Amino acid sequence: MRVEEARTCDVAVIGAGSIGIAVAYYLVRNHELKNVVLIDQAAPMSLTSAQSGENYRNWWPHPTMTAFTNHSIALLEDIASETGNRINMTRRGYALVTRNASQSGLIEDLYRGYGEGSEKLIRIHDRGEANRSYQPSVSAAWDQALEGVDVMRDPGLIQRTFPNFASDVASVLHVRRAGSISGQQLGQFMLEKIREAGGQLLRGKLVAVDGPAPFDLTVETAEGRIGVRAGRLVNAAGPFLRDVAQMLGEDLPVSCVFQQKIAFEDRERAIPRDLPFAIDLDSQQLDWSADEREILAENPVTARLLESMPGGIHCRPDGAEDGKWIKLGWAFNDRPTDPHGADPVDDQFPDMVLRAASRLQPALKPYLGHLPRGAHHYGGCDPLTPESGP
Repeated sequence: MRVEEARTCDVAVIGAGSIGIAVAYYLVRNHELKNVVLIDQAAPMSLTSAQSGENYRNWWPHPTMTAFTNHSIALLEDIASETGNRINMTRRGYALVTRNASQSGLIEDLYRGYGEGSEKLIRIHDRGEANRSYQPSVSAAWDQALEGVDVMRDPGLIQRTFPNFASDVASVLHVRRAGSISGQQLGQFMLEKIREAGGQLLRGKLVAVDGPAPFDLTVETAEGRIGVRAGRLVNAAGPFLRDVAQMLGEDLPVSCVFQQKIAFEDRERAIPRDLPFAIDLDSQQLDWSADEREILAENPVTARLLESMPGGIHCRPDGAEDGKWIKLGWAFNDRPTDPHGADPVDDQFPDMVLRAASRLQPALKPYLGHLPRGAHHYGGCDPLTPESGP
């Protein structure tokens, strides 16, 4: 295709997921670029962006990442304020739970992560204290929530605050600048603003790139192949990040890992609607009966379910505060996945995550083997760098 036949743009963003749309949004909003084209063969906010946990937090054991996430959260807050909280921002926090009274380095991670001024942000609530300084999350209103983190080491305080947690919990780290949003509403709002500024969405598959700048792109659309000449190129292709880089002769050290979740209507009201995003940090030995263990041990594929498994099981209310749905997840998979193939959905996952989550929140046990009709089992490919940083 001759260059003269191609449409032109200032910036072509490859990928119309949460990252690609955010890049295009801030280019038109903060840098006044009007001629921006988003290119994706799938619908906006699909694939991994449609399967995300929709959570945010500023808790990281490294000050650079803490600053990075604080800036990101501030941008979300600006949009929440501007839109009358169209993105359904909540701030009940993160509750990081362990049965280890010493916290196994978690306190040190907090001080390191929050860096300078951390002594004002970290509040310790030990056994036997009056604990008058602890303030529970009484509202999902993000603009009324506390900063920092409350370290709860008094079993009485923990049980009064989180009566749904098992009685053997020794410590809870309640991270305050954390919560959830509606990723789909956020993406839709940004896309509307991009279009209002003159940006475009081009539905098609990128099949070739010639560079360096200006870049000549070949895009396969339903109407046939078209060309796009872009002054700059942004690779925001999510699971296909590496494919786009290879078109330019670059080999990015990125792999994809498939992680799963379930969501269902909590008819038993097992999970309080004001519960923070709760994460059980402790390793897991799934609870099986003697007969179940015998059956599982007979098959090498299922025998792994008898072994000790990593922690990180998470649970939170899903949707409106007066709703009934909850969401459970467990990112224990560390095996790379080919994003071009079918999703490797594990039919055993709903039972596994329910058993693990029931250890921290026993009221979930009635759902074992009895998930409500309409339960949603899903997952997405997370693109990861070797150091798991951005």
